[in-house]
Amino acid sequence: METVLYLLVWGLAIFLMMRFGCGSHAMGHGHGHSRSGKNEPASGDGDLRWVPPESAVDPVCGMTIPTAGARSAVHDGNVFYFCSAQCRDRFEAAPADFGKAPAAPSVKEHHHV
Repeated sequence: METVLYLLVWGLAIFLMMRFGCGSHAMGHGHGHSRSGKNEPASGDGDLRWVPPESAVDPVCGMTIPTAGARSAVHDGNVFYFCSAQCRDRFEAAPADFGKAPAAPSVKEHHHV
C-alpha cells in the first residue's frame, strides 16, 4: 500500500509540473501568449526566425547538398550541413582541420503573422 501511495504522489507531482510548470510547452501550452489573451506569437521587431538555405556545401567533401534532409552540426555559432554521418563525424572530431569552410548563412527574416 505504501508503494502505491508513493507512486501516486510522484505521478501527481509530475502531472502538475507538466501541466502548469516548465514542461507545459510539451503539452501544447506554450509561452506564446500575446496581450490579447490568444495563443499567438507577439508581433514586433524581436520576432526573428532562422530560415535554413535550400542548399549548402559540405565542408568535408565539398559536395553541394540540399539542406532539407542533410545532417548538421553547429560550430562557432554557424550551422554546417553534411552529406553523410561520416562527414559530420570527421568534422566534429576536428573542425579546425577544415579551416573556414563556407557555412550555411544565418538568414533571419521577420515572422509575419
